[in-house]
Parts: sequence; structure tokens; C-alpha cells
Amino acid sequence: MATTHTLETPEADIVYDVHGPAPAESPRPPLLMIGQPMTAEGFGSLASHFADRTVVTYDPRGLGRSARKDGRDDHVPAVQAEDVHAVIRALGAGAVEVFGSSGGAVTALALVTAHPGDVRTLVAHEPPLVRSLPDAAAAERAGQAVRDVYQAKGFGAGMAAFSAMTSWPGEFTDAYFALPPVDPAQFGLPSGDDGRRDDPLLTDRSLPVTTYRLDVEALAAAPTRVVIAVGEESREVFTGRAAVGTAGLLGQEATVFPSHHGGFLGGEFGYAGRPESFAEKLREVLEG
Repeated sequence: MATTHTLETPEADIVYDVHGPAPAESPRPPLLMIGQPMTAEGFGSLASHFADRTVVTYDPRGLGRSARKDGRDDHVPAVQAEDVHAVIRALGAGAVEVFGSSGGAVTALALVTAHPGDVRTLVAHEPPLVRSLPDAAAAERAGQAVRDVYQAKGFGAGMAAFSAMTSWPGEFTDAYFALPPVDPAQFGLPSGDDGRRDDPLLTDRSLPVTTYRLDVEALAAAPTRVVIAVGEESREVFTGRAAVGTAGLLGQEATVFPSHHGGFLGGEFGYAGRPESFAEKLREVLEG
């Protein structure tokens, strides 16, 4: 069972779901699961493995059910962190635990930076921080090439280029940039162009996420236990390498989780991981 709530702010209406027992009846603090650009629906399988405690999922502003009223379409971690802070205050249960996935992990790092008292433990799973990579300039070039393909040819071609980029093993070398254009059919994607150019992954709208500058000193000074996580199957590709690099910046080694970048997914998007094993590892880390 889940109850849906809407937090109305001047700039956006933030929709979030409370699963399981009410915060006052939970044996542990609420566990927030946040993604970006993925919305709450992607955490269905993972949340089901934490039915014994309060789990909160939400849609970031401008995505899914959380409608913006500020006229903007960018996704800025510091702004989203304020939304999550407001949700935590609305819960009224004090400091929470957070599992952040991908861009949601970046939002969560921004949250701990701005509001260190909000979070007891943060598990940041594969934050895609380009600046954490030794080949940061090449990674930025690869990302720009994906956006260029999307602008020129539309969703299928853009997502195919994105998939090729994020599955490339190791640093982005001359061999990567010499690859021929990717056929969308190779990834089961449409070859036609629907004319839209608003996908958050394939435009400049999410650049503030990947180019977010980590405040290492603020994170070190926070009372929050920050754990950077990496998938055992994705350690050599972009998001996994970024996680390892981020962990290094924070003076730690990345904690290895089962499966890949979406290892917590069940059948939500057709690219299932190992949600039961992933949940077991997450529970172990949170309770550790």
C-alpha cells in the first residue's frame, strides 16, 4: 500500500509516495529512493523488498507527476535537493536514509551538502559525474556528440548513441570516436524521427547533473555516512567509472552492488537487474 501526496511550492508541485508503515510506526527512519531522470515508478521492485519500513519515492520537478510552474526545463541538483529537503520536512520524522540512483545520487549528494542534518546514511549508486573521470574532457566530448546526434536525427538515433556511449568499456579513446554511427535497430529503437527534442537524457537540460561540482569538504564535514556504490557489471563503463572516481575524491573505495547501473530494477523498463540481491546488499549497507 502507498499513499500519494503533493507538496505545493511556488515553483513546482512535488508529488511523492509513502509506502509501508507511517514514519511514526516504522522501525527505522524513512528510506527515500530518488532517481533522475527516472521517476518513482522505477523503484517499485526495490521498494517491495523494504515493506517492513517506510519507503518514500518521488518524481523530480518537471518529470512524471511533478509539474513545474517556474517556466524552466533544466534539471539542477541544488534545486532538486531543496525539493527533497521539503519532502523530508513534510514527513516530520527527522533525519532519513537515502538511496540515490544515477542523477538521483547527484541530487542526494547536493542535499547532504546543503542540509547535512537531513540524512543519516546516503547510498549514492553510480552518480554520473563527468569531472570525477581521468578522461573527463573526452567524456564531455562523447556526451556532446550524443546530444548532437539527437538534435540532428531524433530520439532513436540519439538514444542509440547514448547507449553506445554508456556501454563503452574504459576511457573514451580515439577508437571510440572513430566508431561509425550506431544503428538504432541494434538497440531495438525506432529509426524514425518523431520531431521531439525534449528528452532529459539527450539534451542540455541534464548537463547540470553530469557537470555538478562535488563539494568534498562539505561532504567530509557532514554527519552523514556517505557510501558510493558501483554495480559489479558496470565498473568498466561510464557510470561505473564515475562512481569509482567519485569514491576516490571522497577518500573511499566504491562499494560493489549486484548487477548493473539499473541493478535494482525488476520489470519496470524491460532491462531487469537483480532486485532481490540488490535489496539484500542495500539493507546490509544501511544497517552496517
